[in-house]
Amino acid sequence: MSKHLLPLTALCFALSACSTLTSPFSSGAAPSAQTVAPYREQVELTGRLNVVYQKDDKPESATVNFNWQQTAARTDVTLYSPVGSTLAAIAVTPREAVLTQSGKAPRSAPDVDTLSAQMLGWSLPVSGLRDWLQGYAVGADGKRFVASPANDSVTTKDGWRLRYVSWQEVGQNAADNTPGALPQPRRIDAERNASAQADAVSLRIVLDPATSAPAP
Repeated sequence: MSKHLLPLTALCFALSACSTLTSPFSSGAAPSAQTVAPYREQVELTGRLNVVYQKDDKPESATVNFNWQQTAARTDVTLYSPVGSTLAAIAVTPREAVLTQSGKAPRSAPDVDTLSAQMLGWSLPVSGLRDWLQGYAVGADGKRFVASPANDSVTTKDGWRLRYVSWQEVGQNAADNTPGALPQPRRIDAERNASAQADAVSLRIVLDPATSAPAP
């Protein structure tokens, strides 16, 4: 694993070590049918990512923190170790994906799934995450999926099974939970089975609490 970004001796954690988050809609009340906020092309998010993947037919796991910045034409993802060291910076445009590691020359590929699998040992589905992190996806039927606490799971067109496990509320009145606050994803679980083109992988994404209302 020395050629990969994440040495397992430093960064691997059991899934049970991840914090369990309680949905604000799970205290006996029926799940809210209110959908997430309108999609934003420009957004910045931070959080934690736990990945379980196959290496030599054995399960491996790793945990990283991340900073996510996207615009209409570009996505930038920075991965950090649990102690805050920068592990990699990934820049994705419609033309190519570039991954830069400390002390190494940048590597590029036409798509980030291939590049991350080569460099990290597991696929990071950036094109899908542009939607998923905001509660959107394209379902297996080709239709646009919009998540809500009452409609929290979908299988995507490219075979990922998504489940929105917990939520946070963001909006003008979110602090006192009054009507007007919008549900936003807090924890997202994503799984993909092995295929001829890709190995099996599962992701657990926990977004940091939002501190302000979404921009219009």
